[in-house]
Amino acid sequence: MRLISLGLALCAAAAAASPEYHARREALAKAEPNGIIVLFGAGEAEGDELRSRFYQEPNFYYLTGWKQPGAILLIDPKREVLFLPTHNLDREKWTGPEAGPDDPKVRDLTGCDTVLPAARFESELRVSLEQRQKIYTVGDEAKARLRALAPLRPLGDAEATLARMRMRKSPREIDLLQRAADATVAAHLAAWKKAAPGMFEYQVAATLVSVYMDLGCERSAYPPIVGSGPDSVYLHYQRNERRMDRGDLLLMDAGGECAGYTADVTRTIPVGGKFTKRQREIYEIVLGAQKAAINAVKPGVAIGTRAAGSLYQIAYDYIDSHGKDVHGDSLGKYFTHGISHQIGLEVHDAAEPGAALAEGMVISVEPGIYIPEENIGIRIEDMVLVTQDGARVLTAALPREAADIEKALLR
Repeated sequence: MRLISLGLALCAAAAAASPEYHARREALAKAEPNGIIVLFGAGEAEGDELRSRFYQEPNFYYLTGWKQPGAILLIDPKREVLFLPTHNLDREKWTGPEAGPDDPKVRDLTGCDTVLPAARFESELRVSLEQRQKIYTVGDEAKARLRALAPLRPLGDAEATLARMRMRKSPREIDLLQRAADATVAAHLAAWKKAAPGMFEYQVAATLVSVYMDLGCERSAYPPIVGSGPDSVYLHYQRNERRMDRGDLLLMDAGGECAGYTADVTRTIPVGGKFTKRQREIYEIVLGAQKAAINAVKPGVAIGTRAAGSLYQIAYDYIDSHGKDVHGDSLGKYFTHGISHQIGLEVHDAAEPGAALAEGMVISVEPGIYIPEENIGIRIEDMVLVTQDGARVLTAALPREAADIEKALLR
């Protein structure tokens, strides 16, 4: 049997994680004890090979660590089976060697003792259904596929269970998130040096991507948002095409993805090195709201509701009670988005609606004020780990005080 290089660019930390993948599969099976579990990995056709390399469906990766297309996972009370496509030698001439079901490295990586050709999935599914009636899966396409294979069997949804599991990060996951955060902080600092009057937003975006990829991130966690002046007020602005002028605010929302785990960081800086008096006034209000929200982070606190004591309400109340717009109205109406989301394998990671914070969660805290008539858009976003009795900011190395930002820009 010839040895096939996996060719997956897996870091050592990911390769050492097979016991953790196995433990996750066991936990999922215990949470759904009355059925079998089937998950389909992403297929090659689900990506655009001319523009982006293949990336695995996050739930499938969470349970297996597997990064090649066409895989299937089956879990029943007695076994865990990973099904892989057999070698396509014609394709591998173009794309490079891939692992097949006969490669022993697959078992080492995933912790699955049984690895079979994908062609055997249907027959093995029938064997598993002799023990349990119900099938649990994730996604409408998976349900349709299983309904065609087993039309009389009830289908359950494992998505909520997986979301609960993914919300609380293991020590290894926290280490990987910190790695992504550190690379992203370095990228933002480099972008600050690049930003200058006369530069284009896309040039700053290129610096961000170049630095965090040079530091080991495989891709951007999301397309960088680099908006200056009037572009700073658009929450998901991604054109990044404007030429920056002295005196503009520059909002940069960008993060790298390292070993599958994402970063999400935003800073707003003054092009030319100094905030105007008005810009600094609004900046300090956003920063005060962020500090108030981070200080409130601890297990049991709600994120997105309007209930008293939730992170959102704390930030909103701060913004609405500090400062005025040009018409003398309070600023709460210019805080137009949520305060927080989970961060993990996806930048807006799996989450159970309404769930309170718990130890081990990693969230964003990102208040903002956007005033189009003043060309002022300011957002400050950090990654925050929920600890046993409070919080730790994973991106604390990136300055956020106005004076520290100006000092860094003028060096």
